[in-house]
Amino acid sequence: MKVGPGHFKTPVAREGVPFILIAGALSGALFVASDLLGIVGLALVAFVVNFFRNPPRTVPSRPPGRIVSPADGKIVVAETAPSGRVKVSIFMNVFNVHLNRIPVDGTVTGVTYFPGAFMNASFDKASEQNERNRVEMRTEKGESLIMVQVAGLVARRILCYAEPEDTLSAGTIFGLIRFGSRVDLDLPVGTTLSVRLGERVKGGETVLGTLP
Repeated sequence: MKVGPGHFKTPVAREGVPFILIAGALSGALFVASDLLGIVGLALVAFVVNFFRNPPRTVPSRPPGRIVSPADGKIVVAETAPSGRVKVSIFMNVFNVHLNRIPVDGTVTGVTYFPGAFMNASFDKASEQNERNRVEMRTEKGESLIMVQVAGLVARRILCYAEPEDTLSAGTIFGLIRFGSRVDLDLPVGTTLSVRLGERVKGGETVLGTLP
């Protein structure tokens, strides 16, 4: 990866520090104008800190072949495609943790960025039309899967630190998406899901299912 493992051990993602400082400066300026506006500014600071928070997560080691959630949010797609491959999509609103995590132990085989639109990430067509970043992986047993970071309505920056040939453990933080977004998973034929449509999940902690 482009960054060391210690990069994400801070309680707030480092990428969020400039935004927090800007919000803090704005809050101070608003307090000079009036106490009421200053309170609004403090609310903005709290929102930005909350958005970039990096809470500790315990990555489950079982069951064998487990697939951990790559993101916090709500399951908006959980289905088997005509090809037999399994599709899962997680929608992250602005109040969810936005750091993204590796879903399985494996090696990154490809990373591809696609420019695009910024429609609401909860729409199915966002997976094909929005700005997105595709990460392909292969497990030790040779199973292939695809993870796609999808920008949302107000997201304007996808960050991905994973690179081809990186061997990463499930739960490893590899990037983030700023302000509302979605993560799609394309999983091997025979994958068994343990989550359902509408369920809330936690990145690096909730088991989505198991590989075949």
